[in-house]
Amino acid sequence: MRLLHTSDWHLGRAFHRVNMLGAQAEFISHLVATVRERAVDAVVVSGDVYDRAVPPLAAVELFDDALHRLADQGTPTVMISGNHDSARRLGVGAGLIGRAGIHLRTDPGACATPVLIPDATGDVAFYGLPYLEPALVKDEFGVSKPGHEAVLAAAMDRVRADLAERPAGTRSVVLAHAFVTGGEASDSERDITVGGVAAVPSGVFDGVDYVALGHLHGSQVISERARYSGSPLPYSFSEADHRKSMWLVDLDAHGFAAAERVDCPVPRPLARIRGDLADLLARPDLTAHEESWVEATLTDPVRPDDPMARLAERFPHTLSLAFDPQRAPEDPDVSYAQRLKGRDDQQIAEDFVTHVRGAGPDERERAVLREALDAVRIDDTRREVAR
Repeated sequence: MRLLHTSDWHLGRAFHRVNMLGAQAEFISHLVATVRERAVDAVVVSGDVYDRAVPPLAAVELFDDALHRLADQGTPTVMISGNHDSARRLGVGAGLIGRAGIHLRTDPGACATPVLIPDATGDVAFYGLPYLEPALVKDEFGVSKPGHEAVLAAAMDRVRADLAERPAGTRSVVLAHAFVTGGEASDSERDITVGGVAAVPSGVFDGVDYVALGHLHGSQVISERARYSGSPLPYSFSEADHRKSMWLVDLDAHGFAAAERVDCPVPRPLARIRGDLADLLARPDLTAHEESWVEATLTDPVRPDDPMARLAERFPHTLSLAFDPQRAPEDPDVSYAQRLKGRDDQQIAEDFVTHVRGAGPDERERAVLREALDAVRIDDTRREVAR
């Protein structure tokens, strides 16, 4: 059986001020063409179909078009909801849509009910684990202390129990939307940290033939049988070095056999350039970036006049402009943003306590800060779901 693994479409999302809907439509056409030309037997989409819980109408229309075109191919498709999706909205009509071969898995309680797709050597069981927000699903999975590892481990216990009841030789594929240890994040994923921990160990998924991961936007290999497809399009300049692709995965009678990357069409390359303005406007080695989407960081000690307009004369697709003047670290003019660069919310809160009180927080106080930050993020998630 040949699978096409993709994820993180983020339909409706813009790249800075650029509307990406046309590029997203081009990707859908490429996906459908790949299914047809590479004799794909099943498509798996590992979450974040939309960019937000209530997507714009144009994004919904594009998703509807994608469903119709995949159904017309006669190729079964399994999709799960991600942390950006509203699971309830994405799952509306799942029973009816399933009759057309498009299987939406958005209910955490149904994670151990597989989609069975046969091939010449037997069944392949596809288990869809939608994004599991620990605070919202802990009761469903009977875990006392909510955390990503605990709820995913409980979900996978159910998967393995179901698989054990299947006929010998049944192969298995798990779709999951999570941050797995060993994965490399970018700036465009939403933080899913709970209790100071975002990642789960890859061993949680032991016992299945392939794990189709979503959430991280870079295509990467966690292990031979566990991979992120990454997003098909870039959504931040931190993805400038990404190769946007999907995984073409072959299963034989014994399980995982091979995987091949299939490149996705990217509307325009990304470039991150840095230096003083005069240098950037003159350097011959930057000619290759004149048609790229550009993030420019100016290092002039004094902010130059009208820098964006001047950059746009050479780099007309400049989308982001930042300033990082070359100054000594002790210089009082070093910006607050620069001092916070690379620090997470927990570290910033702890630094504030240290600044105000003269001593850092103890373990009990750190736990209180963690709980407060988790509560804010969970409340945001609940509001998104309720909208």
